[in-house]
Amino acid sequence: MNITQDLIHLVAPNAAAIANGQKISAHHDFSGLTKSEDETLIWGECTGSGKTPYRTSIDFLDSEKPVFRCTCPSRQIPCKHALGLMFDWVAGKSFSTAPIPEEIQTKRDRKAKRENQDGGAAPRPKKRNAAAQTKKLKKQLAGLDMADRMVRELMKAGLHTLAGTAVKTYENLAKELGNYYLPGPQLFIMRLVQQMQLLQANPEGEAAHFQNASTILVQLASTIKKARVYLAQKLENGDTTPDDSVLFEALGGVWKLEDLKRIGSYRRDVRLVQLSFDVSFDEVRREYIDRGYWIDVDSGEISQTLSYRPIKALKYVKEEDTTFSLATVPEAYYYPGDLNRRVRWDACSLSPLTQEGIAQILGKAQPDIATAVKAFKNQAKNTLSDKYAAMLLPYSQIGILNEQIVLQDLAGKRIVLKDLPGEDGRSTVTALSMLPGAADAGAMFGILFYHEQDRRIYMQPLSLISSTEIVRLRY
Repeated sequence: MNITQDLIHLVAPNAAAIANGQKISAHHDFSGLTKSEDETLIWGECTGSGKTPYRTSIDFLDSEKPVFRCTCPSRQIPCKHALGLMFDWVAGKSFSTAPIPEEIQTKRDRKAKRENQDGGAAPRPKKRNAAAQTKKLKKQLAGLDMADRMVRELMKAGLHTLAGTAVKTYENLAKELGNYYLPGPQLFIMRLVQQMQLLQANPEGEAAHFQNASTILVQLASTIKKARVYLAQKLENGDTTPDDSVLFEALGGVWKLEDLKRIGSYRRDVRLVQLSFDVSFDEVRREYIDRGYWIDVDSGEISQTLSYRPIKALKYVKEEDTTFSLATVPEAYYYPGDLNRRVRWDACSLSPLTQEGIAQILGKAQPDIATAVKAFKNQAKNTLSDKYAAMLLPYSQIGILNEQIVLQDLAGKRIVLKDLPGEDGRSTVTALSMLPGAADAGAMFGILFYHEQDRRIYMQPLSLISSTEIVRLRY
């Protein structure tokens, strides 16, 4: 059993629960701290608001999937009492040794019996209702036809007509697409409306808002065109199952791990290190997005984890957190896509990141700026792909040229470092300028992006990797 600060932050449902767990530990609210002889189980009693103490235990028989139990009424798993119990362990408090309680041993035995009965196999995926799926595909095609007509009218009339009552018309269209199982195109239209609303509120930013709206409109038109062909082919072939096309998600489809495994989009025994973590807020979707960028220390692939936390459901959706450890994942599932594919997993084990691991990461950097830019351009050509890409670039020096901070690679090529638009108050370029020793050679992890107004490719720095450490500019 290896309980660390990183593990606590990884399993905690949110920052508030972590803070409450720390308070419980600091106030010594637990009594009867106990562990099993093999240290796969810890338990104790915690003073709370109830008449009797809460009985709390954490079972690490399966170290990758610890089981948290507590008699408190909280719906969070793990609750603050379980987190407090782990903080007590990390703090080095004394745990007496005792036999595993009969109640917990019985639960272990039942679980083992169930696994033996089905041979330890994963549960069979639910059968899909082909008729219902076919009906859904036809409904989606009808919705795309409706959206296509309105987009064509808008492109013919011009974006300048999208104001006043026209904005209301497109707001209604966005709502209507929700009835056609098209949350993807629906979101595009909502973002288009947002840009026009911002323009009305800020006429001085007309050029930027029109440029953003044009980009969204092109993406929407391309999505509609490709999706109609995609859905028509699936109906013709009688295939209603998710496949490895990015259009499945672009239309609003939600991937299940069993479907990703079915199409072979998974890997076993993956070793990942998080290079960056950030929380942003999407005004249109009204939700927080927890995003972590991870590098596979063996293959060098950079992927991302995404956790969406709608405002309406903040109490019930686990808040992700940063980690500085090496995560070993038994099964990692990858979404279809180009660079920086989304990755998910059910369980992982954490261990300290060694100097050897850092050396492996440095060895996976892109050869030079030219190679990285070429890969980014190839992705950006696809209208359905992200217009930014996370890359690891080696550099010989970082300096100031023409009042701009510039990274120079080992071949002498340069790229200007700049914050992504909308990063007010969160500038990583400013943080980099204040970092001692940042000019020393190493590798930089950051985001390549195309700036519409400047018509140039920049890089936003997120982390610096030396031979001894990873220094994050934001986490």
